[in-house]
Amino acid sequence: MSTLTSSDGSTIGYEVDGVGPAVILVDGASCFRDAGPMRPIAAALRDRVSVVLYDRRGRGESTDALADPAARATAVAREIEDIAALVEVAGGTATLFGMSSGGGLALAATAALGPSRVPRVAVYEPPYLPDPMLPSAEAYTRQLQDALAAGDRATAVELFLRRVGVPEAGIEGMRRSPAWEATLALAPTLAYDDAAMGDSRIPDELLQAIAVPVLGLAGEQTPDFLRLGAEGVASGAQDGTFEIVAGQTHDVSGDAIAPHLLRFIAA
Repeated sequence: MSTLTSSDGSTIGYEVDGVGPAVILVDGASCFRDAGPMRPIAAALRDRVSVVLYDRRGRGESTDALADPAARATAVAREIEDIAALVEVAGGTATLFGMSSGGGLALAATAALGPSRVPRVAVYEPPYLPDPMLPSAEAYTRQLQDALAAGDRATAVELFLRRVGVPEAGIEGMRRSPAWEATLALAPTLAYDDAAMGDSRIPDELLQAIAVPVLGLAGEQTPDFLRLGAEGVASGAQDGTFEIVAGQTHDVSGDAIAPHLLRFIAA
């Protein structure tokens, strides 16, 4: 593992594997290199590209210098600075691939860093929502901020787990698990993913600010509302493409998604 120091003093843990054009993998909520989908995806890509796998701030081996984890605008800006530092590690230019809410961060970073540093961006099922679901997203944001402001990490985590569909019995089992304390440690980072998703509408203005090719991906077996996000990103971009990953749900496999990403990076 290597580390770099971001502009606010946070230490970001990362690794680089493979040869060829660089791609930086941006995890979604509660995920990091050794807990989530990105390591298998990196393994499926590394024979053809140089993969930058990293822990977003506050996760895994990365620290977090943010004084106020609930500061939404500040969180996004700082995470973009982390990605900018990783682009420099990758040689000054890198495609971004964002998974789930990491897709919102990848899109924001692409717009902010410009085409000379990020020539392409791909996202898998960013959870942008249809209008009838927006009130629940607004309520989640408010409740999450309240819980974190009160230092109530357990409530913050439980809010997130319910939001992504974990049943009460499953949450209770997690509370009793030896891994629960490690899960609570990630609670402040839930605000970062919520911030990256904005108001959960498809970000038309942001997409129009992106002047590079954009790939929206969704699993063939995924719920319609998650497909909507990927389709909306592709249709709202200046140069967008939408593709279905055969046989997949939100829990996509590395072998299934790799051909789509490799074609896109090489185009």
